[in-house]
Amino acid sequence: MTWTELVMAAAPMQGEQPAVSDVRTGEVLSYTAFARRVTRAAAGLRAQGLRYGDHVLVNVPLGAFLPVAVHAVAWAGGVAELSASGTARLMIAQDRYDAEAVKVDQVFAFRPTPGARPFADLLTAGAVEFGPLAGPAFSLDGVRVLDNTDLATDLRRLAARLVVGKDDVVISAVSEPFRGLRVIDLAMTAGAHVVVAHEPSLVGCRVLAQERRATMIVAPYDLARRLLGDPILRVVDERAVVSSLGL
Repeated sequence: MTWTELVMAAAPMQGEQPAVSDVRTGEVLSYTAFARRVTRAAAGLRAQGLRYGDHVLVNVPLGAFLPVAVHAVAWAGGVAELSASGTARLMIAQDRYDAEAVKVDQVFAFRPTPGARPFADLLTAGAVEFGPLAGPAFSLDGVRVLDNTDLATDLRRLAARLVVGKDDVVISAVSEPFRGLRVIDLAMTAGAHVVVAHEPSLVGCRVLAQERRATMIVAPYDLARRLLGDPILRVVDERAVVSSLGL
């Protein structure tokens, strides 16, 4: 399986179960919605002229929209580049972008944005049933590119090391987008539910964990250290989810 295939694999079994919940916005992304939007947006990106290996700037904060944007690009055969500026074939934003900082053919946005087309416009060109088997898929800086094989292999290793089950509720207290994306990838591979918390305090984490009946939390070192000792909540240092990629 490729990187995106691993993340989508639980969708047939989990169906309308929540995959990602965003505490700040209240948005909830189900497994079915994730797979549908990724495969359809991939077709839309190809219809817009995206070719194998083309870069797409992704300027979307950590939350329910980010995995859809990144994996749609990868499933279409492009390279998702987490950046708010630069040159690329296309750009996907959430609700704003700096037109002077980007050189792209077209911008698509999840929310109404001057100068951008709705992301929903990408969902009307059918669906891509089979994504690329290999090749470039992701970049943090536009220079170093990670391919599908690197990302899929690392995700399998991560899943073996940090065992997550389909009944787990994972709180992501991570602020850096790629680390947060890896937490989402890891949990969705297992069919778990990720609750994205945005820079929560120690008390905020404990309250959220109780409210959501969380079983696992991934957090920055200082916060993770202070959360240790809970007999139910497994605590993981955020560095563990990217350390094997050298990031």
